[in-house]
Amino acid sequence: MLIIRRISSSRWWHKKKIWLFFGIFLFLVFVRISKGYLYKDFFYFISKPFWPGQFQKEVILKSVDQEYLIKLNLLKKDNLRLREILSLQQSSNNDNISAAVISRKTGGWWRQIILNKGSKDGVEIGSTVTGPGGLLGRVSNTSLFTSSVTLLTSPESKLGVLVDRSQINGLLVGSGDDHPRLILYSKDADIKVGDLVSSSPSSTLLPPNIPIGIVQSVDETLQSKKTAKISLLAKPHVIDWVQILKVNI
Repeated sequence: MLIIRRISSSRWWHKKKIWLFFGIFLFLVFVRISKGYLYKDFFYFISKPFWPGQFQKEVILKSVDQEYLIKLNLLKKDNLRLREILSLQQSSNNDNISAAVISRKTGGWWRQIILNKGSKDGVEIGSTVTGPGGLLGRVSNTSLFTSSVTLLTSPESKLGVLVDRSQINGLLVGSGDDHPRLILYSKDADIKVGDLVSSSPSSTLLPPNIPIGIVQSVDETLQSKKTAKISLLAKPHVIDWVQILKVNI
């Protein structure tokens, strides 16, 4: 009797295994035919509680905005550079000469840049040179194909300038570093940090009203005069193209 029961239970178990394998086989066939869609949908529902929330979404959107802003700034810089290369500066004077900077000495005592335009192009000694931002300096000598520009930062540079807000004239002197000094020969001169400095209408060396720089600091320790450190608007160490102004003063 026990033997009969063991045989019958053994047959039942084998039948169960066959149906189990058959079911697995059918499932695999279905997955194969459906190309895993059922599995993907199943994974969709079980993974939904773990999806990134609103915080992660805001972080991603912020990163995207920053990326677009960086790209926009790069495009603006490229646009400005192309405008310089194509000589599309704001000045509309056809007598001005566009020139490329081919060498520069902006560090140490001697501060000058060399341009790819010379006497054959009509460049003259004493001509005013400007770049994006404002005044750079004056042409100090020329060859047939090149010209040298003494920068405002050179100790050789001395120019008459005007403080726009108070309409006070002063003398801008290069000091061998990146910040020329403005000398005002009056202890009571009205000058403040942030004042704009431009070329003076009374200057015999420059055209008037060319932007030069911003007052960075004021020194009032001297008894007979005031001096100020000027931050230049035109940066000679990064400018590649300039304008040589042919103006009769």
